[in-house]
Amino acid sequence: MKFEKALTLNELLEIIQGNITVKGNTHNLITGINEIHSVEPGNLSFVDHPKYYEKVLGSTASVILINNDAAVPEGKTLLVTDDPLRDYIKVVRHFVKFKSQNEAINANAVIGENTIIQPNTFIGENVIIGKNCIIHSNVSIYSNSIIGDNVIIHSGSVIGADAYYFQKRNPEWVKLESCGRTIISDDVEIGCNVTIDKGVSGDTFIGKGTKFDNIVQVGHDTYIGAHCLIGSLSAIAGCTYVDDECTLWAKSSVNKDLYVAKRTTLLALSAIDKSVTEEGTVLFGVPAYDARKKWKEMACSKKLPELFDEFYQLKNDFDNLKSEIKSSK
Repeated sequence: MKFEKALTLNELLEIIQGNITVKGNTHNLITGINEIHSVEPGNLSFVDHPKYYEKVLGSTASVILINNDAAVPEGKTLLVTDDPLRDYIKVVRHFVKFKSQNEAINANAVIGENTIIQPNTFIGENVIIGKNCIIHSNVSIYSNSIIGDNVIIHSGSVIGADAYYFQKRNPEWVKLESCGRTIISDDVEIGCNVTIDKGVSGDTFIGKGTKFDNIVQVGHDTYIGAHCLIGSLSAIAGCTYVDDECTLWAKSSVNKDLYVAKRTTLLALSAIDKSVTEEGTVLFGVPAYDARKKWKEMACSKKLPELFDEFYQLKNDFDNLKSEIKSSK
């Protein structure tokens, strides 16, 4: 999320109101907040686990909330605190506050020429919808979402709901507040009861010409490229990058933090838990791998009972032969 106006370090500390030790550059301006997967120069980010210290300290973030008295990378500012997540959430809540809305369509929503909004649709604050769109009844478009031209969204779909993102703090789960956006490009069609979550701090993005069947879930901060097909009952977890012209058939699942190469096809009832790096790959199974190899294995597995019977018969014949040879001596 980008701020309308850059913050000084003192202004940031005033928002956090905590016991923080400042190390490094005290003149950095904070232009926005982001998690590690989407940071830019000028951003505030946070890290609270040793597994990610090196990654965050080596990122382009200018100011880092951290619970470790680490060496300061050149030019950066470290804010040493006992709970970086807590302080990060304070900053998010300062800039993003829930506002109740009595009207179906917010007064400041921008709706393009020839766009049709059917009854019982909700459109939140700062939403932008392009021209020649059709938004069917009972669609909810949360605040700050951006919809391109010639987009069709069918009944019951939800665009821009909060990210499903929680951190375990025994015995509770702490919610990482969402302050990102959902961006839908031109010529996208979204079926019934599709949910596309906003980014936690960055954007969830759907590329031009991509088509969704009914009942699909797209997680936070996920990028789906142009001209993809996403089948019914599919689920794509957060922070995943699906490149252009991919096809995910019905009941496909893609785990978080993965890359899926261009023109990948994931056949129905398949799931991947590792990145796909070769373009044009066809995958099948759980976990999914090369479809031809999987089909060959399945064909072979059908023959196992017959092969076992043959093996058992051969074993009996061999045992009988051994007995005959032994008795003839």
